Amino acid sequence: MDSRVDVAVIGAGQAGLSAGYYLRRLGADAGLRFVVLDHAPGPGGAWQFRWPSLTLSTVNRVHDLPGMAFTDVLGAEAPETVPAADAVPRYFAEYERRFALPVRRPVHTRVVCDHDAGGLLTLETSAGTLTARGIVNATGTWERPFVPRYRGAELFAGRQLHTRDYRTADEFAGRHVVVVGGGISAVQLLDEISRVTTTTWVTRHEPQFRDEPFTGDEGRAAVAIVEDRVRRGLPPGSVVSVTGLPLTPALRAARERGVLQRLPMFDEITADGVRWADGAAVRADVILWCTGFRSALDHLAPLRLRGPGGGITMDGRLATRVAADPRIHLLGYGPSASTIGANRGGRAAASELIEHLGMGSADTNRQVGSSPVR
Repeated sequence: MDSRVDVAVIGAGQAGLSAGYYLRRLGADAGLRFVVLDHAPGPGGAWQFRWPSLTLSTVNRVHDLPGMAFTDVLGAEAPETVPAADAVPRYFAEYERRFALPVRRPVHTRVVCDHDAGGLLTLETSAGTLTARGIVNATGTWERPFVPRYRGAELFAGRQLHTRDYRTADEFAGRHVVVVGGGISAVQLLDEISRVTTTTWVTRHEPQFRDEPFTGDEGRAAVAIVEDRVRRGLPPGSVVSVTGLPLTPALRAARERGVLQRLPMFDEITADGVRWADGAAVRADVILWCTGFRSALDHLAPLRLRGPGGGITMDGRLATRVAADPRIHLLGYGPSASTIGANRGGRAAASELIEHLGMGSADTNRQVGSSPVR
């Protein structure tokens, strides 16, 4: 691995590969040198670790990477039968090969800090130290599962696990499961688990279900709200909190079975369950925390990018650039957290970073688009 590059991309998921594609495309004439560092054992980003029942028909919409259709790899396979943990890694592997992206793995980026001179950034990795003039951070959130602290959690005699630890509902058969969380993963796993055992569903806020299809205008409006937050230096909010939950046929059936009877968040965890302030209690063998993730940015801590409120002030065309340090772009943070957002953000980040490094102009007019999987 080169010890000095113009740009280091950290992460080889959707966002990292998109950034790599555009760095290759837009920086070729200037001889841009870049590398993509990926800590995972193989292609696929976080998708390779998802539970087997998550298929391409149930996963939140996955978009094609720029320049290559998902169907080029998936072919005629039916989306409802293909596990995302198999299909997406196949697609990403072929994408890396076709565009000769310089992905190095497994390489763990431990820390990034300012170099002593020349405006360079130093990356200390499991494969050695390298310097870069700019960074596209695309580490996503999978490595930082969030579990809120609740009184008595350490006393619980049953099993506690997070969404990222889930594999199959069958392991919970005969055990009462408390599912915590109001996001898409929470209701999908609640539906699966409720088919094999009893469940209790709790959320902090009353979930809002959508009967109508989600329109493009509503999607853009939701992303705009998240973008506004990060441009003001606030922590990114959840898009689902703005858009609501799509009421799929599976969830309609779950509602008819009485599964979607939500309770407010409990106040404490006991040795054998959970309890509310009014004394009501539910016995539980398992607590499944579907409480989301946080951005995996600890390796950037020495750069002191966060403001007093815990957010990072972003600017640039699509709010991928760190306002305080234009050498650094964050993908998967704020409006670029979706798969299509990652594609667009990858293009903006590559273009703006190349311009900042004096290796070209911010060419946003090249027609190198992307299209949805289905």
